[in-house]
Amino acid sequence: MTLLSIALLFLAGFLSGAINAVAGGGTFISFGALTLLGMPAITANATTSIAQFPGYITSTLAYWSDIKKMWRGALVLALVSVVGSCIGAFILLSLDNPQFTAMVPWLLLGATAIFAAGPWLKPKPKPGASTDSPVAGPIAQFVTAVYGGFFGAGMGIMMLATLGLTQAGDYHRLNALKNLLAIVIAAVAIVVFIAGDAISWPGALAMIPGVALGGYAGVWAAKRVPQVYVRGFVVAVGLFLAAYYFARG
Repeated sequence: MTLLSIALLFLAGFLSGAINAVAGGGTFISFGALTLLGMPAITANATTSIAQFPGYITSTLAYWSDIKKMWRGALVLALVSVVGSCIGAFILLSLDNPQFTAMVPWLLLGATAIFAAGPWLKPKPKPGASTDSPVAGPIAQFVTAVYGGFFGAGMGIMMLATLGLTQAGDYHRLNALKNLLAIVIAAVAIVVFIAGDAISWPGALAMIPGVALGGYAGVWAAKRVPQVYVRGFVVAVGLFLAAYYFARG
């Protein structure tokens, strides 16, 4: 890996961390940078998972006081997430790069559509509800975890939407739960990817410091840059990458 490639991946990590802090969708940037530098799609997907992992941890810590109050209720969803993410990650590794590359533009279009619809998918508070859905919640979380283990782009928005339909509580409780479950899904997928030797460690190490710095800078930007502009940029990147893979295929 050349110094120019390392610098580009660091910059991509910075942008992805900042965008995740402002509006989400930073995975498009990190995945796109790795693939545009010639990395096989499966390796790029797995490497992106580990590069973004520190951001999941820090965002969860910000909600730690909320998580301590609901960890028992989150346990079933976490266990379901372990199983779903494991299945999704193994499905990914069962494919070869040409097979996965053929799926990537469709996955990117789907993830871009989910991201673009994010403002309309935000859950409405259900302060009057006293219980969570005992069946629909785990089923919806299992499906989301399979998707997250297979291809993480758009996972957070998808999960926030399904939690809003199946879980009680206000937006902050649901967002805290989403962040916790994202750690579980990502951690399980990373273990599978490491065991399958699917991660480019030089690529991951070049991105992780950028992701960390970008996440910090993103908090500053979130107070000054309207989210509509950031969301528009992410959607444009998603559409560009989808068009790139359609043309390449």
